[in-house]
Amino acid sequence: MEPEVVPVPRAQLGEGPRWDGGTGTLLWVDIPAGLVHRLDPADGSQVTIDVGQPVGVAVPRAGGGLALAVRDGFAVLPEAGTPEAGTSEAGTSETGTGGAGGAGVLLPGAGDLRVVAAVTAAERPGNRMNDGACDRAGRFFAGTKAEDDTPGAGALYRLDPGGACERVLGGVSISNGLAWSLDEQLLYYVDTPTGRVDVFDYDPASGSLGDRRVFAEIPRGYPDGITVDADGHVWVALWDGGAVVRLRPGGQLDRTIELPVANVTSCAFGGANLDELYITTAWDGRGGGELWRCRTPYTGLPACPYRDLSP
Repeated sequence: MEPEVVPVPRAQLGEGPRWDGGTGTLLWVDIPAGLVHRLDPADGSQVTIDVGQPVGVAVPRAGGGLALAVRDGFAVLPEAGTPEAGTSEAGTSETGTGGAGGAGVLLPGAGDLRVVAAVTAAERPGNRMNDGACDRAGRFFAGTKAEDDTPGAGALYRLDPGGACERVLGGVSISNGLAWSLDEQLLYYVDTPTGRVDVFDYDPASGSLGDRRVFAEIPRGYPDGITVDADGHVWVALWDGGAVVRLRPGGQLDRTIELPVANVTSCAFGGANLDELYITTAWDGRGGGELWRCRTPYTGLPACPYRDLSP
């Protein structure tokens, strides 16, 4: 399983890869640049949307378009070129997006962005939203962090399909990856500075969290984004660890994929057979920021969409 660089724009802080099964495309973000990238591996075509503010993650939206965790909170964005009622259509321009390679279409999307829950308005100044994911019911979980990494300044939130938003966990330093077990009875969660992956009991009927405990201590670097494969194993990207590790359902190390960059941020399975592991990285002043792909003997799961019930 040798990783290869995908010819797409180099990111300052690439994060949040998600496979959109409805379109057969990969989504990921460049957080500080406020860019959402979409890649169609079938033909190599790329689209980049500039949302106008830092963006921690983008997930498919069941009704079309995207749901986002941006600086200001949870937001929704229509598909490029099909703005929602009351908004103006964003223009498009054929623009090379530079970096590690690959030109695409750059779409200004900030004018069509609609914040549906202004999460960070109630937090300390300088906080922003970070990574997140949806469960099968379409609830969107995402957390916050302080830009200066102040310990305990963030929280984890849940955006329900009807639009209600609830703070479900406080005292978080850098809210990062989260993913569910195959039966959704467990929620795996990363608060990066703890150096571990935790697990909560999870109620898929209500979206509530139960008992929290340690799933796995990470001795190398710091845990960042995570995903769960079709066998129930947990994959963890290692910030300052230069690798992705696969953990067994009991938390034991199963295997390691080494990368030639230090800051590995997240991972997700994609491709026609969901057997290609896409890995995002961040620039550290010397290298990084590429999107990597690794063909594996394992299969993953597409991202669950946010099932927005509001107009």
